[in-house]
Amino acid sequence: MSAIVAIIGRPNVGKSSLFNRMVRKARERRPFAITEETPGVTRDRNYGFVEWEGTNFTVIDTGGFYPEGLPHEEKEIAGQVREQALFAIEESDLIIHLLDGKEGLIPSDREMADLLRASGKKVFWVVNKIDVPSREANIADFYTIGASDIYPVSAVSGLGFEELMEKIVVELPPSEEISDPSLQTLPKVAVIGKPNVGKSTLINAFLGKKRLIVSTVPGTTRDSIDSVCTYYGEKFLFIDTAGIRKKQREYSVEGLSVMRTMRSIERADVVVVVVDASQGIGDQEQKIAGMAEELGKGLLLFFNKWDLIENPEAEYKRLAEEIKRKLWFMEYVPWLTASGLEKTRITNIFPIINEIIAERRKKIKTHELNEFLLKTLERKPFPLYRGKELKFYYITQTGIEPPTFRIFVNFPAGVKPQQTGYIEKALRTRYSFKGTPVRLFVKARRDMVK
Repeated sequence: MSAIVAIIGRPNVGKSSLFNRMVRKARERRPFAITEETPGVTRDRNYGFVEWEGTNFTVIDTGGFYPEGLPHEEKEIAGQVREQALFAIEESDLIIHLLDGKEGLIPSDREMADLLRASGKKVFWVVNKIDVPSREANIADFYTIGASDIYPVSAVSGLGFEELMEKIVVELPPSEEISDPSLQTLPKVAVIGKPNVGKSTLINAFLGKKRLIVSTVPGTTRDSIDSVCTYYGEKFLFIDTAGIRKKQREYSVEGLSVMRTMRSIERADVVVVVVDASQGIGDQEQKIAGMAEELGKGLLLFFNKWDLIENPEAEYKRLAEEIKRKLWFMEYVPWLTASGLEKTRITNIFPIINEIIAERRKKIKTHELNEFLLKTLERKPFPLYRGKELKFYYITQTGIEPPTFRIFVNFPAGVKPQQTGYIEKALRTRYSFKGTPVRLFVKARRDMVK
């Protein structure tokens, strides 16, 4: 499980700008981060995944940290936002205290600095909006809050950003591993979904006993719980997680639940998204699926409570169209309908999990891949790039879990996302890769560029 970095600061210091820069590549592709929001004021908490020079971690963008002593009418809103920040601090491994280099140091910055020091966490004191030379003189003032090192940046232009990231990755703790060595090699399956969709009931049905607490009260499961399930002599490690709510009032419990859910996804080989069949796919299911895809995990949709569906045949067709429409970015995802309560068709999940794991580990020989690429490009030649022909030299597989491929061309900038999408679709048509993301990178081979 990767480390967690929280961005804390008062309103309008540029926390979201820094967050977006840290996760920019992931967010450009799809809306993966989970957002918790309450109507009436911007106080979202965003979760994103960051990769920097081979190091992966999670970053939290919190709402603005309001100081105490606000007018009465603002206290309720400010208290909720403040509580979000406090729990982000508690859950994080490292904290970025973002300060405003344009406005300068104010009393609430000192209050926050004292609170962060009291947390005992590693704190990076970062002064934002240093995008013109005249503001560099403001940096000296920030040392008075007791910071030993100050990092000037411009989240908008990127000035100082690389230096900050290099320092952060050095300070991150190592990723956590499963403590029991006997569980390391088991297929790990995270069961994810909104509250009250039947996740715990489903795992209890697998186990044949009440290993987990089952309740109709949403949010019963607060922590991730591991259970070993045996199916025809084969063992699987199931990770049951707390539900993710779209809108929440109890930040203290639910905020931690979201982070634990994200960590469960990181641990898993396959993510099973449990959906209430009567409700279908909503925003949160889309975001959970996107998180799994971004982290390169296998994915399976499990439509639970199928026993409550009055017209199964019509509903099955409707769900097929809904999946195609709402999960258009991952057409490779298998799905099944079952009932955890009635224990009908639930064991169908195990062959699919095994199939997904096998697809994630699939290796294809380079000569076979190059024959495939040649035939694929013959069917649909790509257009010229700046008046020159795009030359595809070769393709090779560079990794598994998920399957990862690298294509060498003369002009990588000339290969657009829709074109790599075409190649990926052809790869899936030829080799399936059912239930798993595929990574496809286009690189230049300098000795062949003409």
